[in-house]
Amino acid sequence: MTNAEKLLWMRLRGRQLKDLQFYRQKIVGNYIVDFYCPKARMIVELDGGQHYTEQGLERDRVRSKYLTSQGLKVLRFSDREVFENLEDVLEKIFVN
Repeated sequence: MTNAEKLLWMRLRGRQLKDLQFYRQKIVGNYIVDFYCPKARMIVELDGGQHYTEQGLERDRVRSKYLTSQGLKVLRFSDREVFENLEDVLEKIFVN
């Protein structure tokens, strides 16, 4: 896990958020997602620098399109958002 993933995981694990169970590094179709909450049908993805290249953005677009076609909500946050505004990230996850 990246440092951003570790930081977010510390706040998601053990049903700390809305008493929802999150799993990390979960296989969904042909993808491994960062965090998955089956009850909320939600995926949380953290994006590092490699996601902001032209190729990375296209891969993420295709990936998100597939995941949403499976009835899943995909929330994406940058690593920077996690480090600088963790409470805001948690709030956005909470309201979804």
